[in-house]
Amino acid sequence: MQGSDKNRKVKIFTANRFPNFHVQILLKPFLVFKRESFESLMANPRQPSIGYSVSITPSHPDTTSPDPEKISIPPPPLITPGAPRFPLPRFQQDQAPSPSLKTPNAPSPANGLKTGSPIPHLSTPPGPPVFTSPVRPAAVPFRASPATPQPVAFSPGSSLPTSSPLNFSNGSHELQHELSNVAEDDIVSVGESPYVLFSAHKVLKQKKQANIPSLGFGALVSPGREISPAPQIIQRDPHRCHSCGAYANIYCKILLGSGQWQCVICRELNGSEGEYIAPSKEDVSNFPELSSPMVDYVQTGNNRPGFIPVADSRMSAPIVLVIDECLDEPHLWDLQSSLHAFVDSLPPTTRIGIILYGRTVSVYDFSEESIASADVLPGEKSPSQDSLKALIYGTGIYLSPMHASLPVAHAIFSSLRPYKLKIPEASRDRCLGTAVEVALAIVQGPSGEMSRGVIKRSGGNSRIIVCAGGPNTYGPGSVPHSFSHPNYPHMEKTALKWMEHLGHEAHRHNTVVDILCAGTCPVRVPILQPLAKASGGVFVLHDDFGEAFGVNLQRASTRAAGSRGFLAIRCSDDILITQVVGPGEEAHMDTHETFKNDTSLYIQMLSVEETQSFSLSLENKRDIMTEYVYFQFTIQYLNVYQADISRVITIRLPTVDSVSAYLASVQDEVAAVLIAKRTLLRAKNYSDAIDMQATIDERIKDIALKFGSQAPKSKLYRFPKEVSLLPELLFHLRRGPLLGSIVGHEDERSVLRNLFLNASFDLSLRMIAPRCLMHREGGTFEELPAYDLAMQSDAAVVLDHGTDVYIWLGAELAADEGKSAAALAACRTLAEELTELRFPAPRILSFKEGSSQARYFVSRLIPAHKDPPYEQEARFPQLRTLTTEQRTKLKSSFLNFDEPSFCEWVRSLRVVPPEPS
Repeated sequence: MQGSDKNRKVKIFTANRFPNFHVQILLKPFLVFKRESFESLMANPRQPSIGYSVSITPSHPDTTSPDPEKISIPPPPLITPGAPRFPLPRFQQDQAPSPSLKTPNAPSPANGLKTGSPIPHLSTPPGPPVFTSPVRPAAVPFRASPATPQPVAFSPGSSLPTSSPLNFSNGSHELQHELSNVAEDDIVSVGESPYVLFSAHKVLKQKKQANIPSLGFGALVSPGREISPAPQIIQRDPHRCHSCGAYANIYCKILLGSGQWQCVICRELNGSEGEYIAPSKEDVSNFPELSSPMVDYVQTGNNRPGFIPVADSRMSAPIVLVIDECLDEPHLWDLQSSLHAFVDSLPPTTRIGIILYGRTVSVYDFSEESIASADVLPGEKSPSQDSLKALIYGTGIYLSPMHASLPVAHAIFSSLRPYKLKIPEASRDRCLGTAVEVALAIVQGPSGEMSRGVIKRSGGNSRIIVCAGGPNTYGPGSVPHSFSHPNYPHMEKTALKWMEHLGHEAHRHNTVVDILCAGTCPVRVPILQPLAKASGGVFVLHDDFGEAFGVNLQRASTRAAGSRGFLAIRCSDDILITQVVGPGEEAHMDTHETFKNDTSLYIQMLSVEETQSFSLSLENKRDIMTEYVYFQFTIQYLNVYQADISRVITIRLPTVDSVSAYLASVQDEVAAVLIAKRTLLRAKNYSDAIDMQATIDERIKDIALKFGSQAPKSKLYRFPKEVSLLPELLFHLRRGPLLGSIVGHEDERSVLRNLFLNASFDLSLRMIAPRCLMHREGGTFEELPAYDLAMQSDAAVVLDHGTDVYIWLGAELAADEGKSAAALAACRTLAEELTELRFPAPRILSFKEGSSQARYFVSRLIPAHKDPPYEQEARFPQLRTLTTEQRTKLKSSFLNFDEPSFCEWVRSLRVVPPEPS
């Protein structure tokens, strides 16, 4: 290597070591529309309960106190005995509706849509288990991995307009009889979109009733979701409202003679340059945007410099591994196994770079085929421009496609050596910040390909994946080894700002930084988290560098991601957006020169990925006089194939006067997720979490008071039957790991909280309410409510709680080695099927009844054994299939604790427990 003598080529013995540590995933910045939150109202009853006129300000979870309510999870379905058996479909969790199976009376856990048509069975893997309950329908289609992948991303192309005033102009009200509405009621189902899930499919007209905060109204937007079939593609410029910027859509009224169309947002008439002139509305409906509520406007890169068509351009984006070399031997062994498996899994066109960090930064050179060779830079300060130039413009190759560098990568990983000095894990020097700076410089290029005169514009976001085993204690962005350091608070504050700045720099260069931590050494989560958050990456904590770490390493590198994404939200003038929470920041776009009445809300997405969602809180500005309200969501992003996408989703919801009609349209699961996300946003620490438990209690009481009725000859109130599933979902939230005391370490709680706030609907739902599946003879599974009554000693049970999956073997079953081995294998197969595409991949633990690890399983089940037999049978019908002896044995196996059952908790709130569905 020529250049600075600080860059010298040496043989490297990588001493990678990742101690286990607690890692936090900090949520991306949140947009918070400030108003009186339900939790604030409950905590301070004397505060005014209204505040509907709000200002929109960017907010971060750790610097503001946004509205509470942000998580929803459906209660486990009740299974009736003798339910027909169906083959187990291949589930593609988190990319499609949650695959929970329920009886016909139970709601779909995937989307909360109460439909009744059966869902088609998917192909069955070899020897999979079978469910006993019928498959529930799902309005959201399952992702079928299209032959041509549809990358999830949002493009920065043009700015996106949104809502605008509801005024008629150009005499449009006089032409109403001449306007033809392209969308017929029987063509489009309101409120049903795979990208947007509303908490109700109808909107109350009366402002006072609609804005009751305990139930609330809102939507979950998943802009990067992959669906099959994908939206229709339009390769031309869209027609947009000259006033507010909204797009022409299926609900627009068309003036057939002149081709003019009326905007559904502001009611203005707009021209179409004669395109929409047609003899009949049937002819007009040939335009995709006028016949489908979802369309993609695509501008390919053929006319743009730098566009390189490749077989799969998502793989042309480089991946740089930044590896901690301060690991002890046991952790290093696990890490080496995971790294070897990782590079073996990569497509041959994927370009990879490998960097190690300790006191120095070692950048591996792929031009050396016979030895593991690296250029070494000092780690105590940021690399100088001269050092980086000497590195980048030198003879070394630091990014190389896998087909040319696989043997070298294996040699590098095999050369890693454990940490030799007798220094505690937390005190070892790690220059993580400097290593990420160097990785970012290499990603920006030029790389080894530059020397051959070829510069490729990578598709989608480049990725830097940090494999960390301890805190950043050396160089820029570091903190002292000891908390007792006299200057620790100041150094911590400086490190936080530096890491956040580095994350923003990475995002500016379309590079995502994922930080995967493992081991037993605390990694100082608050210090590292801003780096991942600001770049649009994730922060994941693992127990070790074993299986779950290896799976997440692979999924982090292969998940499709778009770049330069913007989300624009526009809605009818009667609707107010009061809060937005998700992986983005408010973007201030000046579009008034083009659209004089553009009042849309713009959000800059830090990354565009399938596993993410935004939650919106909505209110009525005033009493609604129209029959429908309209919402239009526009996602602009640059996808992994270098095409500019503008995805336009338009939804129409009917308005109603009847409270019962509104309640009947409420989607319990979506509503629960929204409530949970708003609530978790305020639960920044354990003390806040305890306070939020009290707000859940107050919420249940308020919903029963405002929407329910008083029981005859009683002081108790009946919970509205239309939303009977909601209390159990919120009870799971209240006692689970997000708000309860199941998770002991604050770092773990913070990681879960921030993951949940950004998570897709499917993952959010599972993180709130676990899904319980009991193994039966012949490899079948029966879905049951997540009650402790499922702990029958002759059975095996799978419990899916989103980030964790537990397999519990009853003592009687475990005593029979043959049966227990078969049951365990079937349960393991099921667990892997359920979480096949989930990111982060959950840890899967199996244990026997009575073991110490069984507490993880027991603590997540509702203690229904305390209820009287008639209530147990009503909510857990499977008990009726047990003999008297089996029920006696089951009853005697429980230990009594002070924790209330679901029914006891509801009654303590002076509410009658809702009837099971």
